[in-house]
Amino acid sequence: RLDRYAHDGSEHRAVRLPGLGSVSGLDASHDRDEAFLSFTSYATPSTTYRWSGEDRREPLTEWSHLAGSVDQTVVVEQVRYPSVDGTLISMFLIRGEGVTPGPDTPCILTGYGGFSITTSPAFSPIAVEMCARGGIYAVAGIRGGSEEGEAWHRAGMREQKQTSFDDFLAAADWLVAEGHTSRERLAIRGGSNGGLLVGAAITQRPDLCRAAHAAVPLLDMVRYPEFLLGGLWVPEYGDPNDPEQFEWLHSYSPYHHVTDGTCYPATLLTTAAGDSRVHPFHARKMAARLQEATSCGTENPVLLREERDAGHGQGKPVSQQAADLADAVAFLLDRIEP
Repeated sequence: RLDRYAHDGSEHRAVRLPGLGSVSGLDASHDRDEAFLSFTSYATPSTTYRWSGEDRREPLTEWSHLAGSVDQTVVVEQVRYPSVDGTLISMFLIRGEGVTPGPDTPCILTGYGGFSITTSPAFSPIAVEMCARGGIYAVAGIRGGSEEGEAWHRAGMREQKQTSFDDFLAAADWLVAEGHTSRERLAIRGGSNGGLLVGAAITQRPDLCRAAHAAVPLLDMVRYPEFLLGGLWVPEYGDPNDPEQFEWLHSYSPYHHVTDGTCYPATLLTTAAGDSRVHPFHARKMAARLQEATSCGTENPVLLREERDAGHGQGKPVSQQAADLADAVAFLLDRIEP
């Protein structure tokens, strides 16, 4: 939301935004009742708007739209669903205006839940593609992030990390129970800490969904501090060299909970040889272990995709980002579309 006040705190006016999204880059004038801001949402590329207090009827007008536009009407809805412990979790549902969700509707669910990062609405090519194909893109604001403040973060870190996974599993269950999709039409994806989330989801609930994509993931939580920047994350996850904290970490470490003879979802693990944050060994060894263990590898393949000349994702050219996303979305949609 965006609100306007006079310098002394009086004359409050709520500014009506273009939709449910995120505001950034706010800059105002000292001598005019005027401001400029950037707005984005899941299907709206970052757009600059001008706000003028002199125009009471249309105070917010589009100033520039350099990123182009999406030629479809998209509905962004915010819902709340109960987690395992009854806590209400916020989730965004993005779909085309004419889509009526049902058990046969393809759905991709994502989340992050870590490091006090908020999953605010932002332009997503995957969300746009799902809407164009008559599907749903769902983003769960699970604990571990800061969607509800620092207490929300602390409720999903260290010894409470399982809470993040419980919130995500509950999101998938809610989507199915409410008739927005079904197990056969549901896919999950996440990157980095979100890749850990996906790994935990498929090892704790192999029946949760039809397909999964874990990008640059952490998956061996017993050895993670020994590689690259892993030691910096001990305050968030815990120290496996401490016996008590080892128990927390080992209790959910995805690599250590792959079970022979289990039918796992079709799974794509993506990593990069030049990743300076999360070592690619996480994805490599998890792919090998899942391929060895799964009982339905022919029907639900487990694939590893590794880039040679790339890292954790920062600074990657847009063309390469598009190619990576196209591969990931194609893999998921091949499994979940009717």
